[in-house]
Amino acid sequence: MKDEVLEKYREAGRIAAQILQDGARDIRIGVPYLDIVESVESRVSAEGASLAFPLNLSLNEDAAHDTASPGDPRILAKGDLVKLDLGVQIDGYIADTAMTVDLGSNALLVEASRQALEEAVARIRPGVTAGELGVAIQSAIEGRGYRPIANLTGHGLDQYVLHRSPTIPNIGGYGGVTLEEGMVFAIEPFASTGSGHVSEKSRREIYSQISPKPVRIPAARAVLEKIRDRRGLPFARRWLGDRKMDLALPGLVRSQVLHGYPVLSDVQGSLVSQAEHTVVVTADGCIVTTR
Repeated sequence: MKDEVLEKYREAGRIAAQILQDGARDIRIGVPYLDIVESVESRVSAEGASLAFPLNLSLNEDAAHDTASPGDPRILAKGDLVKLDLGVQIDGYIADTAMTVDLGSNALLVEASRQALEEAVARIRPGVTAGELGVAIQSAIEGRGYRPIANLTGHGLDQYVLHRSPTIPNIGGYGGVTLEEGMVFAIEPFASTGSGHVSEKSRREIYSQISPKPVRIPAARAVLEKIRDRRGLPFARRWLGDRKMDLALPGLVRSQVLHGYPVLSDVQGSLVSQAEHTVVVTADGCIVTTR
């Protein structure tokens, strides 16, 4: 990896880590959900960086892919378990990091995902397999009495690419990709009191462009022009700021120009915690860019 590329990964990670910690301090009972999302996202641009994806703020049994809708009325409440998942990019080089804020009495559940992350990071070096990291994650979570979410994984990162090889599982199993020096990926353990399996909700607030197909409808063309600078990275429906563009989204999904990301959730009434870091594999270990 060229030094200038590594420096961009590290700077994106430094910014993401600081903003994540600042945002977590703002999560309190009675605070509007939309205020948290807008505040954290605005801090990224204030630091001279860009969002790799809309801030994910997922509550309770929801594990991933939720963010504020336009005028979102939700208020954080006592007992909420809040996952704060932030992506920052500099010239397309991404830092992806997450933590869980407990507004109830779930300290051990929060610790389960956080400790799973630390134990996986400690094992990273060339020659280790992704499956070995999954073993460490599963052991740490189950050892505290919870279930890892089997159908969510960590993922490789590249310039303007949020998901690529290697896949880092949250359950045990030897094999998988063998880690090599220079690989960049996010590890994100999820610990659950529920089934350990997420399914899709109907709610979709996040989209990305997956095809450059031309479109005829003016509102659809306006959407694609609005998101041109995203270069395929995800965007939020509320970023469009126009009702006509908003109404064009389903058609763009049906024509496979856009992909919509449904909220991913374990069983109703369960609780899910998350922790995440971005790492760069080195000759003898790794650099955690988001610590």
